[in-house]
Amino acid sequence: MSNKPLKRHKALQPLSREHHHGLLLSWKLREGFKKNIEVKRMKTYTDWFFKTHLIPHFEMEEQYIFPLLGNDNDLIKRALTEHRRLKRLFTNDKDVSKALGLIEEELEQHIRFEERVLFKEIQKIATETQLQHIEKIHNPDEKFIDNLDDEFWK
Repeated sequence: MSNKPLKRHKALQPLSREHHHGLLLSWKLREGFKKNIEVKRMKTYTDWFFKTHLIPHFEMEEQYIFPLLGNDNDLIKRALTEHRRLKRLFTNDKDVSKALGLIEEELEQHIRFEERVLFKEIQKIATETQLQHIEKIHNPDEKFIDNLDDEFWK
């Protein structure tokens, strides 16, 4: 049996690219904490990222990707639980510094789980027709446009 990594199906590649931007968010937060950046500045950026990129990404996964394995699947249950937890952290206005620290850690862990475990499982089970459907509804031409109003991480 080969340990060669499974090539990501092209239907899932746009989601993997979106995951890359989520990993960059975690990195940006780490940099912000290292540089003692004002929490309000980091919160402004994460609020923008959450509304602009993460909510549509979660909706895409929950509506079209996760159903391929079914809501009773343990991996899907874990992913949905993590989505709920991340949504609560992003919308936490009480202890913002703590929430941002948890986002930095948990978003990265969640993305690694989806990329290394969940997407591999989905690729094994999904039919070519199902994957083609995902490819049609998820616009791969949509480019990530960052919010560079305050590049606190630099």
